[in-house]
Amino acid sequence: MMNRMIIANLVHRPFRTIISIVAVAVEVTLILLIVGIMLGMLQDSRNRQMGIGADIMVQPPGSSLLMGVSGAPVSVKIADKLRKLQHVVAVTPIINQLTTAGAVKVIYGIDLPSFNAVSGGFTYLSGGPFQQPDDVIIDDLEAASRHLKVGDTVEMLNHTFRVCGIVEHGKGARDFLQMSTLQDLVGATGKASIFYVKLDNPNNADAVVQEIKAIPGMQQYGVHSLKEWLSLMTTSAIPGLSTVIDVVIGIAMIIGFIVIFQAMYAAVMERTREIGILKSLGAGKLYIVNAVLRETLVIAIGGVLLGIVISYVARAGLKTRFQTLPVLISSAWLLKATVIALIGSLLGALYPAIKAARKDPIDALAYE
Repeated sequence: MMNRMIIANLVHRPFRTIISIVAVAVEVTLILLIVGIMLGMLQDSRNRQMGIGADIMVQPPGSSLLMGVSGAPVSVKIADKLRKLQHVVAVTPIINQLTTAGAVKVIYGIDLPSFNAVSGGFTYLSGGPFQQPDDVIIDDLEAASRHLKVGDTVEMLNHTFRVCGIVEHGKGARDFLQMSTLQDLVGATGKASIFYVKLDNPNNADAVVQEIKAIPGMQQYGVHSLKEWLSLMTTSAIPGLSTVIDVVIGIAMIIGFIVIFQAMYAAVMERTREIGILKSLGAGKLYIVNAVLRETLVIAIGGVLLGIVISYVARAGLKTRFQTLPVLISSAWLLKATVIALIGSLLGALYPAIKAARKDPIDALAYE
């Protein structure tokens, strides 16, 4: 009986019902997409660092965990010290540069032979290695996103480069210059931002980390095994990221709360006579509250389902339009967004429900 009444109420006011469902859907979509972009970029960074194939990463003192946001570079001669250590198979120095021209990205300056020794080498889809100082290697996602092919020219760091090779993505950056070229462009001749170390066995990583930290002058360097670095790359470890996520969730909850509150409050005011009839027939306060909250729950569930559908459609659209922009919609955040939307909706309906339950049946029946 109650379920039929709830459905009838929703159908009787289709415009308000649709608006409420869409508002909850916007709340869910806002959470899933914005959080998904942040987590997707973090996961993408993790995957590309793993793709380099190193077992240990060595950064200058004061460097950020985020690749490309490192501190001042140090001498590439550090690589020679690292190569002398036991269990070390290969070392490659890299200088990286963050650029915001057109898009935020990190450019790697690499020494190709040593980079290949650590990573196993690029898989070229077209073109090949560097031939000239002004050559650039890009990955396939960057090429597809910018509609580039071998032989095209690109502008980076106020300089024109020729695309000499397009490679499979997943080895650190998306754009690779020769180390000497990038060093000259950023005024860091003979410097490197990070050193990737390949070992004969990954199980020796912890021992080699301690050896590196024991080298005179390197006690303050950021030395991490790949396993340790991956464990550090979380939302709580990135400055401000957790705060941004909390703000997004807060805004989304406020949107859902206000819209549901307004919709249910207006519905209660419009159904004053109906509530009076129910109470005159013996319906108690809990029955009225239950009816309003269940109606809200139906709206919230519809909004959650619509929001999830919109999120996946939007993710597909973003992937088509911006191939280098990863969006990670995880099952954990699907559950979190659902719970947040349901709680926000029920809280928004709680006061209208209580107000409806407190109506005097005589006054309600006399209401015109």
